[in-house]
Amino acid sequence: MALSAPAHILVVDDEPEVRRLLEAGLKAEGYAVSEAADGAGLLAILEKKPVHLITLDVRLGGEDGFNLAREVRAKNNVPIIMISGKGDMIDRVVGLELGADDYIAKPFHMREVLARVRAVLRRYETQGSEAARVSPAEKTRRFEFDGWLLDAGRRALVNPEGKDCELTTAEFNLLLLLVERPGRVLSRDELMDLLKGHDWTPLDRSIDGLVARLRKKIERGEVPQLVKTVRGVGYVFAAQVRRA
Repeated sequence: MALSAPAHILVVDDEPEVRRLLEAGLKAEGYAVSEAADGAGLLAILEKKPVHLITLDVRLGGEDGFNLAREVRAKNNVPIIMISGKGDMIDRVVGLELGADDYIAKPFHMREVLARVRAVLRRYETQGSEAARVSPAEKTRRFEFDGWLLDAGRRALVNPEGKDCELTTAEFNLLLLLVERPGRVLSRDELMDLLKGHDWTPLDRSIDGLVARLRKKIERGEVPQLVKTVRGVGYVFAAQVRRA
């Protein structure tokens, strides 16, 4: 996601004072800002113009921000930073697993918000640049596993029924590095190192959230059979893989 014009950020919060605070701080840094007070407003703006990042309140009156995050990420590869009055780690993990890229608890400092926004935008911009660069060798890399076909050249994943499975850039990169290393246990630190282009933070749970999102798209049951957890260590790709 290379940005030539100022990044457009959508602030979604049911508290007008919070929206004004975020809008003022983001505009002062040169970002274009739109506001929405609820899910309907969020979806309406997404349909009208490109959005490069969303700040999304966990509680929007009677709406659930987690469900909104899931709905947005099912159709749009747009980064989401969840903002909530709760500092509960359970909420944080749930938010990341449902598609959020970061999580900030209220009350927050605008400086922290700006730092998180810059980091997430930079992460997505780097992913987009790397996706555009495909070497001749990569164009012939195709892998089959459990009826799936992963085509590195086309950056495409085809399910056992022959239909394309939509993956975000981060999800595709994660699956590719796992498929290239079947049977090898990879720690979270190793995954962070291999997934270059991310700005990981201390105690970052983004790897867990990314794995959870990938599993929802490729696993057939509730118990993972392809990407398995190795307790206390990390993850392993357990399927048999062959070059296609």
